Amino acid sequence: MARPQMLKLPEVLTEIGMSRAAFYRMRARGQAPRLRKLPNGQLRVSRVDLDVWWETCERNAA
Repeated sequence: MARPQMLKLPEVLTEIGMSRAAFYRMRARGQAPRLRKLPNGQLRVSRVDLDVWWETCERNAA
């Protein structure tokens, strides 16, 4: 079974067209996709979590 794809934060920001500051404001309000912190301190977002977040945003906008 393939491991889930993990995206770096800059990749996520580029895909969603958002600045780091705006992303962290959304995260503080509990409205951002789930971040996972690696032991070396780097942040990742799973592709699945990002896709679910996108779907939730679309449903809330409708």
